[in-house]
Amino acid sequence: MSGSSLGHLFCVTNFGESHGPAIGCVVDGCPPGLPLAAEDLQRDLDRRKPGTSRHVTQRRESDTVEILSGVFEGRTTGTPIALLIRNEDQRSSDYAELARRFRPGHADFTYQHKYGLRDPRGGGRSSARLTAPMVAAGAIAKKWLRLQYGTRVRGRMSALGDIDMPFVTWDEVDRNPFFSADAAIVPRLEAAMDALRRSGDSIGARIAVEAIDVPIGLGAPLFDKLDAAIAHAMMGINAVKGVEIGAGFAVVRQKGSEHGDEITPDGFVGNHAGGVLGGISTGQPITVSLAIKPTSSIRLPRRSIDVDGQPVTVDTQGRHDPCVGIRATPIAEAMLALVLMDHALLHRAQCGDVEAIHVASPADRLRGHGAVD
Repeated sequence: MSGSSLGHLFCVTNFGESHGPAIGCVVDGCPPGLPLAAEDLQRDLDRRKPGTSRHVTQRRESDTVEILSGVFEGRTTGTPIALLIRNEDQRSSDYAELARRFRPGHADFTYQHKYGLRDPRGGGRSSARLTAPMVAAGAIAKKWLRLQYGTRVRGRMSALGDIDMPFVTWDEVDRNPFFSADAAIVPRLEAAMDALRRSGDSIGARIAVEAIDVPIGLGAPLFDKLDAAIAHAMMGINAVKGVEIGAGFAVVRQKGSEHGDEITPDGFVGNHAGGVLGGISTGQPITVSLAIKPTSSIRLPRRSIDVDGQPVTVDTQGRHDPCVGIRATPIAEAMLALVLMDHALLHRAQCGDVEAIHVASPADRLRGHGAVD
């Protein structure tokens, strides 16, 4: 199956199935000498893993990551890094009746027609369980970016269904199961999720993710634009149906005098561009917003067909997230970090010999450095 790799110089190849023995990835292109241990990856995996609250699937997976190669005496060697996460709590019997039926909203129908067969257990290869290895790989990218440039990547949930979640403080995000930046709204979110779970239905969500202290110069015209690469990676996350960079679809109602971020000796006046101009990073925060669709696996009866084209009714049992967006924040962070590291290496490969003769920009003075070294 093609389409399982992301990146050019920092390339991550994902493998496994939801109910197979294990899932994992191979990370190729990580520079040598990066201090790395399993503990560096486990924190983000623990933020993403199932069973962390009553509001998500109760599948019990420790998501313990093993580093099989590419690290010697605590440092990366520059060779491929193989990461393995063993599946521990499969209940394949929950999917026995779905082997011949197509679940509405799932990839069952398309996989069957493309490949001629499919693994119905937990969605097989199309399961969101396959995001776990990407989170582990993203943790490597996060650490390298932080040590190399001081770049930090962070995210939060900004809406649960029709409940907008205001930003108050980043300090609150990891203190609640919703990755909310506002503690006061958590009881309302809990009540909404409890009612949703009782109803057997599901709901969508919106995720906001950003990278700060990003070097100027990442990305390239025309078709390797940084924002294009970010959108490509984000659309690779299960259930993502929309990606906005900066002001996103709000630009439809903006005038040029409002949208174009003016530049003064003290820096950019705004960041409607989301930290990218002409496909190249400006040094401002990279801001991305994701629309996550409602979970397709719900208990309510839905019309569909079987493999013979006959009408059937599907009501999905088993353990599922009423809102897959609740666990999507660390996934979005990981994908953004992977893209930024890949483009940092690409820029260094092409422009590493470019001397710092560019005109000092306001962003340089505000951030303390210019283009990527």
